[in-house]
Amino acid sequence: MSHNLQFYIDGAWVDPVVANTLDVIDPSTEDAFAQISLGTKADVDKAVAAAKRAFNTFGFTSVEERLDILNRVIAVYKKRSCDLALAVSREMGAPRQFALDSQVGVGLAHLTKMAEVLKSFEFRHVKGSSLIVKEPIGVVGLITPWNWPLNQITCKVGPALAAGCTMVLKPSEIAPIDAIIFAEILDEAGVPKGVFNLVNGDGPGVGQALSSHPDIDMMSFTGSTRAGILVAKAAAETVKRVHQELGGKSANILFPDVDLATAVSKGVAGCFSNSGQSCNAPTRMFVPRDRHEEAASYAKAAAEKFTVGPADAAGTKLGPVVSQVQFDKIQDLIRAGIDEGATLVAGGPGRPAELNRGYYIRPTVFADVTHDMRIAREEIFGPVLAIMPYDTVEQAVEQANDTVYGLASYIQAKDIQKARDVAARMRSGNVYINYPTWDAGLPFGGYKQSGNGREYAEYGLEDFLEIKGIAGYEAAE
Repeated sequence: MSHNLQFYIDGAWVDPVVANTLDVIDPSTEDAFAQISLGTKADVDKAVAAAKRAFNTFGFTSVEERLDILNRVIAVYKKRSCDLALAVSREMGAPRQFALDSQVGVGLAHLTKMAEVLKSFEFRHVKGSSLIVKEPIGVVGLITPWNWPLNQITCKVGPALAAGCTMVLKPSEIAPIDAIIFAEILDEAGVPKGVFNLVNGDGPGVGQALSSHPDIDMMSFTGSTRAGILVAKAAAETVKRVHQELGGKSANILFPDVDLATAVSKGVAGCFSNSGQSCNAPTRMFVPRDRHEEAASYAKAAAEKFTVGPADAAGTKLGPVVSQVQFDKIQDLIRAGIDEGATLVAGGPGRPAELNRGYYIRPTVFADVTHDMRIAREEIFGPVLAIMPYDTVEQAVEQANDTVYGLASYIQAKDIQKARDVAARMRSGNVYINYPTWDAGLPFGGYKQSGNGREYAEYGLEDFLEIKGIAGYEAAE
């Protein structure tokens, strides 16, 4: 039986209080392939009440009990991996193999890492005659996006379970089917009733109700900066903790000493991964001015190797972007780049010639991009790279940091000490030197308008914990 039109509340699949459905669109075809129900404040109230009841027990479970739950979840997650991959592929357009290997794979990595962290995490320690205790914050509201849905669900639900929190999840209404399967996974794994609850819906109907709810102790939000501000405002009156992972406009500084062909090609691949729909994508490539034309030619060659097509087509490297809204926004910014005088090196407006239906973007590269252009300042969230020439590394660092965002920075250099020196000056939550392998143990989060708080591994677990000091715990001698 499909649970697409139901919510998961208090350990059971239930119908919404008020029937209201929404089509889920396959961006490869623009056709609806499923429907979900949109929740209301009444559904949120039921879910929060269930989570609040469950916290009275789950909040006091042992580490061993919670570790056992996590391990059971991991086992069922593995069993349902292909179902999750198909859902993600259809709802947000990820090519099939990428959906399985990366979209589903990253979720498994987060759950596995959290189980590993929980085994040795210190929830209490003695300080003098006092005891310092790290306790679950309580009932948490989780709002997750459509671009890396399982990444964000697992790096919120995983630490919440590990901490002893109970929760209500609102996934993106654009890509909600993987979250419904994830709820089925938790149900099969035997997560106690009320600990995890799922209510589908949009921001005004469910997100607002969660953020402002007096019985929610913390909001963990990933999405646009605009929506993050709304969550923070709604949460302010109840003085709840708010953790946010928001937008980005990440710089990629290529030092003069690099192998330019390799550095540029890898930079294009990093920008275009997931069809450019990653908040930490290296979208601004800074290159030495005297090698700018050379860098543009390498970028053009790299971009033209990306095969654009439906998510289920063999050989597709770049699937569609997620929706008509995103397609229109990206097209507007591509046109702005042309109008403002950037040099179009590859791609451009419109769909690829062979595709007349679906939200497909031509892999696009601009050169001669200046710091004041919209494509250099606004988050595009599509496969669009801006190449920006610099005269000195100092100038590149200054322009890289001159943004409202601060999620990630990338540095490519043969001289590792110079790379380290610049890394220390980057105003971003992450710095990646010479395209390192992704690490689920690295803290993830932003500076400035890219958010606050940190996710992944023990850093994510810490964010779901309160700190209590118990004075006089040890008898004075």
